[in-house]
Amino acid sequence: MRVLITGGAGFVGARLARALLARGMLAGRRIERIVLADQAAAAPWLLADARVEARVGTLLAQIERLAGEPLDAVFHLASAVSGECELDFDLGLRSNLDSTRALLDALRRRVQQHGAAPVRLVFASSIAVFGPDPAYPFPDLVGDDTLPTPQTSYGTHKLVCEQLVADYTRKGFVDGRAARLVTVTVRPGRPNGAASSFFSGIIREPLAGQRASLPVDPGVAHPVASVGRMVDGLIAVGEASRAAFVGRTAMTLPGLNVTVQQMLDALERVAGPAVRARVVRERDERIAAIVANWPRAVTTPRAAALGLRCDASFDDIIRSYIADCRDPVLGDPAALKGMA
Repeated sequence: MRVLITGGAGFVGARLARALLARGMLAGRRIERIVLADQAAAAPWLLADARVEARVGTLLAQIERLAGEPLDAVFHLASAVSGECELDFDLGLRSNLDSTRALLDALRRRVQQHGAAPVRLVFASSIAVFGPDPAYPFPDLVGDDTLPTPQTSYGTHKLVCEQLVADYTRKGFVDGRAARLVTVTVRPGRPNGAASSFFSGIIREPLAGQRASLPVDPGVAHPVASVGRMVDGLIAVGEASRAAFVGRTAMTLPGLNVTVQQMLDALERVAGPAVRARVVRERDERIAAIVANWPRAVTTPRAAALGLRCDASFDDIIRSYIADCRDPVLGDPAALKGMA
């Protein structure tokens, strides 16, 4: 089996590749090749595996070549993130809509012009497709059957792409399924352009001995997950039969429903009050306005039917991040220099 991961050098993409390499199988078939397509170079620890091949460049520039090669499965993770899309409208359209449409059309040509079997495609969507609307009350618990009414360009892009994947699947051009990811935390490295970046920053920076800014009120509630849980979800969606996936609509992956205050309390329990004290409230109205339009909590019975579960506690999510920092391959001990 030959697998393509767009955005494969990114945080989630790289962890997905690592998990697939460790499993060696996908949907009952042996993985012979994983192609990582990204604008950035893949990590050396991934390239050290002979089964991994990296392609560097914009996805739009790579699509024709990639789709012209043997492919059995595609995990489409590449996209511009929420904050970027709000600040640069054209970037969001190009990176999210144009790239996804071009990828789908290239996969369609494989079927129509070359008689290839439809590629199994997993599209990484987001719970940003949900939002409050004056005509539709926003439920306390957002589920797969909640009406998507996105309130950001990023959420709109994801919803449009979900529907494109569903229609290309209906036409037999791909065997597609969309997985709505919750916010992944704790992300290593530097903050990115996502409005959700602070959900990692208020844990990551204090553990590294740095001050962290909290741009929203502590009472803000939001579903989050460790990267391991989201990777498990992407693989499960990729392996699910059409009957098990239950239809063509997107499936929300499980998240731990927490408040920011509960996250900070967990940080203090795991790392101590001195680490927690490095988080300083500095409200950012732009970020707060975006986050206010996101789901406060999710319920995920379809994902549960696939055996997927959320993290047991936010304490566990922090401990998982600490373990990753100490990992001999992935780790960065300096990321924990703020711990006593």
